[in-house]
Amino acid sequence: MQTPLLSVRAALVLTLSLLTGVGAGVLSAVGGVPSARCVLCGAGAFGLAVPFFDRLIGATGPE
Repeated sequence: MQTPLLSVRAALVLTLSLLTGVGAGVLSAVGGVPSARCVLCGAGAFGLAVPFFDRLIGATGPE
């Protein structure tokens, strides 16, 4: 049996961060911002959301 590439926690953190980045980009586009700035806004939100969700979810097992 093969081991999974990502743990469930890592997949959840990356999925929530991706949704945050896409949401920020879409909200910027709706606000009338040029597309290049929308991409930068989404990428920045993704980058900041990863450590946020990483700490929010947190590991609960033995260290």
